[in-house]
Amino acid sequence: MRVFFVILISKIVRFLGKRMGRGSSLPGMVALYLDRNILKKIRMPKYVIAVTGSNGKTSTVEMISYILQKNGYSVAYNREGSNQIEGVTTFILDNCNLKGQIKTDVVLIESDERYARYTFQKFHPTHYIITNLYRDQLTRNGHPEWIYHLLQQSIHPQTQLILNADDPLVSCFANGHQHVLWFGLNRFSQSTDVCTSVYHDGYYCPVCKKPMEYDYYHYNHIGSYHCPNCGHHKHQTDYTVTAVDLDKGFFEIDHEVQIQMRLKSIYNVYNILATYAACRLVGVGKQQIADSINRYTLKNGRVVNFLCGSHEGMLLTSKHENSISYDQSIRVAANHKSDCTVTIIIDAISRKYFTGETSWIWDVDFEMLNAPNIKQILLMGSYCNDLATRFAYTKIPPEKIKIYEDIQQGVDFIKQQGIGYQYVVTCFSDKDKFLSKVTICREE
Repeated sequence: MRVFFVILISKIVRFLGKRMGRGSSLPGMVALYLDRNILKKIRMPKYVIAVTGSNGKTSTVEMISYILQKNGYSVAYNREGSNQIEGVTTFILDNCNLKGQIKTDVVLIESDERYARYTFQKFHPTHYIITNLYRDQLTRNGHPEWIYHLLQQSIHPQTQLILNADDPLVSCFANGHQHVLWFGLNRFSQSTDVCTSVYHDGYYCPVCKKPMEYDYYHYNHIGSYHCPNCGHHKHQTDYTVTAVDLDKGFFEIDHEVQIQMRLKSIYNVYNILATYAACRLVGVGKQQIADSINRYTLKNGRVVNFLCGSHEGMLLTSKHENSISYDQSIRVAANHKSDCTVTIIIDAISRKYFTGETSWIWDVDFEMLNAPNIKQILLMGSYCNDLATRFAYTKIPPEKIKIYEDIQQGVDFIKQQGIGYQYVVTCFSDKDKFLSKVTICREE
């Protein structure tokens, strides 16, 4: 079928879908049914930037888009978050004319790590950011090395890879590839000499499977590593965080560019650094990037400030079935400098499919909450007793822990007896079950 008709039909389905409140995948599904090679026939712009990985995709894509547009580039990206091939097809056809020509300077793609191999069979990115690979959604993604092998199939020989040098598994994508740039962090005050997480996925080299050594860890298996057996090691970085102060909320890139952070998280540092690398490669100046980031507030709703009765608080949206996502949210609360209460809510595991699989909570480093500044810990939702069992294996005093299967009862307790600043850690499935019962101040 001619490109003109496929694009026209896709745009019509998209228009009708918006009117009926339907999702963003249907137009792409229809287009691929009519012509499975439609993406091969689209004329792409000079820059086609893809972002994938276990965590950080949405935030990184959102920041890249903001900075590029702020500095005069027109950008098309899948802002609705539909990151499988049907959703990618929808937004690409939505942003081209009926002749198949993309109308923007940049196409920016958030790609699901499992499905990137299908999307990039039809075309390939000019630049490809891979943020990290972690244990993630066991019932869907299995082991990180399985995801690694799937992602390998999505990499084109001419694509410029932009890789997290501090992740030993992500670094393997550079093997045999000629076009690689690296981003990473130097050692900073919160780096450690030993792995402090519940598990250690960096213990064995991902290349030769022999024991690997670390110079330091930033968190979990992320840090500076080398394998005495095969030589796999952290590469010298092209874009480097040379100083970090999470307490004051700033970090420095390449000894010259200072970035302010609203969310004082090492996760946020990595997302911003990947963003910085992409924008520099497109041509945005160093200070222009810093000025844009320093004024920007994320719009994806992952961090929400709220008021619960008279208590101020922050909801940190984490990823169920992803222990490292939880670790990073918990670390923010553990680093709080005054008295606070921490609430963990698990009421549903997933938005997309049913599972009662909770083994992942045993990988979360809840031991970090055994801190003097954390006065109370509230466990809420349908899986509160699973959480309580997990907490029973920590050294946290039982009298600090309150259990509420009914989220409303837990919210009432916070209003009446909450202590200090309130941190709530939950996922997209459950965040509105809490936020609907409090006053939202702003999103970050």
